Amino acid sequence: MDERIDVSHPARWWHRLEDGRLQCDLCPRDCKLHEGQRGLCFVRAREGDAMVLTTHGRSSGFCIDPIEKKPLNHFLPGSSVFSFGTAGCNLACKFCQNWDISKSREMDRLMDAASPERIAQAAQETACASVAFTYNDPVIFAEYAMDAADACHARGVQTVAVTAGYMHAAPRREFYAKMDAANVDLKGFSEAFYFQQTGAHLAPVLDTLQFIVHDTGCWLEITTLLIPGHNDSDAELDAMTRWIAEHLGREVPLHFTAFHPDYKLTEVPATPLATLQRARRIALANGLAHVYTGNVHDREGGATTCTGCGELLIERDWHAVTRYELDAQGACPHCGTALAGRFGAAAGHFGRRRIPVRMAMR
Repeated sequence: MDERIDVSHPARWWHRLEDGRLQCDLCPRDCKLHEGQRGLCFVRAREGDAMVLTTHGRSSGFCIDPIEKKPLNHFLPGSSVFSFGTAGCNLACKFCQNWDISKSREMDRLMDAASPERIAQAAQETACASVAFTYNDPVIFAEYAMDAADACHARGVQTVAVTAGYMHAAPRREFYAKMDAANVDLKGFSEAFYFQQTGAHLAPVLDTLQFIVHDTGCWLEITTLLIPGHNDSDAELDAMTRWIAEHLGREVPLHFTAFHPDYKLTEVPATPLATLQRARRIALANGLAHVYTGNVHDREGGATTCTGCGELLIERDWHAVTRYELDAQGACPHCGTALAGRFGAAAGHFGRRRIPVRMAMR
C-alpha cells in the first residue's frame, strides 16, 4: 500500500483576488494570503499561485473511543469509533479544552502519518463501526476527512464529524454529503459570546445546523459547553433551546457538558453539576426530547427515554451502555414508537475504554 504523505496537498475552495492575494473560501474567515502566508487555522497555506493543505495524511494521534465520548448517544450506541485529528483550528476559543492540539503551531508534533485508505483499513481491522474526525476541527482538514470518508464507505465503515460547524455553504454541501453523523458545538447563543470568546460569529453555525437537519441524511447531535458566568444564564439557555425546538426539531439530541478551567479561562471555575441539571430542565420544558449532561457522573442526565410512553430505553454509566431496550428496528418495545437516531440490531459493548493506536506504516 502506498503510504507516501504529501505535506502540500492541493487545497480546494479558494480564488484569486484582483490584488494578487488568494482568498480561502472554506470558512467565513475568508483569509486573504500573500505568498508564504497561512490562514488563521495555520494549516491552509499559500504556496506559489495555489493554496495547499499542510496536514493531509498527518495526525496528532489515533485512538479508539466509545461513540458516546464524541458525544453521540443516538448513533450506534455502545460501538467503538476510530478517532483522529490533525492540528490547528479556525476558531480562537479562549476556553478550548484541546488547545494543545487545536492551537498547535508545531507541524513536527504530527508524528503519526496515514493515508485515507490506511485509516479505513485500521478501523475495519479494529472492528470500529465508524471513524471520527475529531480532537481539532475537521473543517480545516476537510480534503483529508472527505478522502478518508470515501475510503471508509468503501469498506462499510461509517463516518463522524465533531466540529464547530463554522463553514461556508459550498464546501459544507460537499463535506456533509460524506458524513453519516455529526456532533456540532453550539458554543453559546449570543453574537457577543461568539465574537468575544471564539473570534467567530453565531449565524454561520446556525446555518450549518439547519442545513444538516433539513438538507442532508447526516445524523445530528449538538453539544454546548456551559461556562459559568459566560453562556449559562437562564435567558440564553431558554432562547437557545426554543430556537433548537423551532428550527431543528424536538428530537435532535442536545448535550450540556461541564467546563474545566483551561487555556485562557483558567480563572473561571468548573461547571457545577447543578448548572447542567438546570440547563437540562430548561431544555426539557421547551420541548426538547433528548437532553443529556456530560463530563459529569449523572445517571439521569445520561438516560434515553421513549417519547411515546416515557419508558427508559437506554441507560448509561459515563460512556458505557448499561441497559438497552430498543428492538431490532430501533423502536420502543413497549409502545412501538421509533427512537430518533441511527441504531443497529443491538447495542455494542465497547464500554468506557480508550485505546491509543500507533499506526503501522505498510
